[in-house]
Amino acid sequence: MYAMTLDKPVLQDTIDQVAVAFSRLKGIKEGLAGTEAGIGIQFDEWDWEVGVGLYGFLRRALATDDRRAIDDLVDWYARQIERGLPSRQINSTAPMLPLAILIEHVDRPDFRALVEDWADWLVHKLPKTEDGGFQHVVKERLNDGELWDDTLFMAALFLARAGVVCRRPDWIDEAVYQFMVHTRYLSDPVTGLWYHGWTFNGRHNFARAFWARGNAWITVAIPELFELVPDLGMTDKRFLSNVLASQVRSLRKLQRPDGMFHTLLDDPTSPLETSATAGIAYGILRGADAGILDASDKVHAERALAAVLSRIDDEGVVRGVSDGTPMGHDLDFYRRIPNLPTPYGQALTMLLLTEVLLETEDRA
Repeated sequence: MYAMTLDKPVLQDTIDQVAVAFSRLKGIKEGLAGTEAGIGIQFDEWDWEVGVGLYGFLRRALATDDRRAIDDLVDWYARQIERGLPSRQINSTAPMLPLAILIEHVDRPDFRALVEDWADWLVHKLPKTEDGGFQHVVKERLNDGELWDDTLFMAALFLARAGVVCRRPDWIDEAVYQFMVHTRYLSDPVTGLWYHGWTFNGRHNFARAFWARGNAWITVAIPELFELVPDLGMTDKRFLSNVLASQVRSLRKLQRPDGMFHTLLDDPTSPLETSATAGIAYGILRGADAGILDASDKVHAERALAAVLSRIDDEGVVRGVSDGTPMGHDLDFYRRIPNLPTPYGQALTMLLLTEVLLETEDRA
C-alpha cells in the first residue's frame, strides 16, 4: 500500500493542514487548537460537511483511545445543542451519525435523547416519496418526490446506528430499506454505477448522470453500514455486497492512470474531481477491510490516494473539487460546474487520510 511509504508524522501533518484549511474555507478561524493527536475541533457550524469531517475524527479518536479528542467532540456537540440546532432535513442529519456513535462512549442523556428524537423524526416526519423513500429534503428546497444518492450517507447511516445503540430493530430495518429502495431507482443494472437522482414526478433519472461524487457516497456508505450494523442480515449483506462489487468493477475501468476520476465518471471530457476520488478511495479501503471487495482492489485506492495527495497545496487546500452540485437536467450542467476549494473536499480528504493513518498505525 502507498501509505507504507508515508511516514506517520507526514500523514498527521497533512491531516492537520487539511483540517486548518477546512476551517479557513468556512470562514470561522485561522487555525485549529491542537490536541495530543494533532486534531482540533473548531468547526462552528452544524452541516453535512462538518458531519463528514467529525465522523473521521471520531473514528480515529476511538481507534487510538484518544480521550482528549473524544472530549473535544463532546464539547463541540454540547455547544451546538446549547445554541440551538438548525431545521431538520437530510443534510443537517449528517452530524448525527458521529453523535450516535459517541453516546456509547460518554454518559450524556441529553445526547441520547437527541439521537432518539431525531431518528424518530426521520421515520415518522421526514417527507417520503412513493415506495417510502427518504425524500431528499434540504434547506433550500423540498425536492418533492426525489431520491438522491447522497441521502444514504447523510441520513440512512445515522438511522442504522441509532437503531443499534437504542435497540430499535425497526429503525435498522428502515435504514436498510432505504438502501434497497435507493438501489432500485438509482443503480444502473448495466454498469453498476449510480445515477445522481430519481424523480417520481415524471419517473426518470434526470440527466442520467453518473456523477462521481454521488457514486463516492455509495462506495463509502455500503461498507460503513456493514460496520455500523454488525448483525446485519445475511440476505441484506449478500445483496449490498454485490451492489458495491458491481459498482467498483466499473469504477476500476473508469479510473485514469494517474488515479483520478472525472466529474462524470464515463465522460473523459468532464473535469477531474478530487473529492470523488478521495471518497471512492476511502470506500474501497473500507470495503476491502470488510471483506466485501477483493484485497487487490486496494491498488486502485492506492492510485487514488497518490492523486489526492498531489492535489493538496502548501496551505492544505484540496484542489480540483467541483462546486456544490444540485440535480442536473442535462449532462452539460455537470461539465460546466467549476472546480474550486470547498469544505466538503477537505472533509472527504480528511476521511481518506485518517483511514490511511489508522491502517499505518495498525501495521506499526
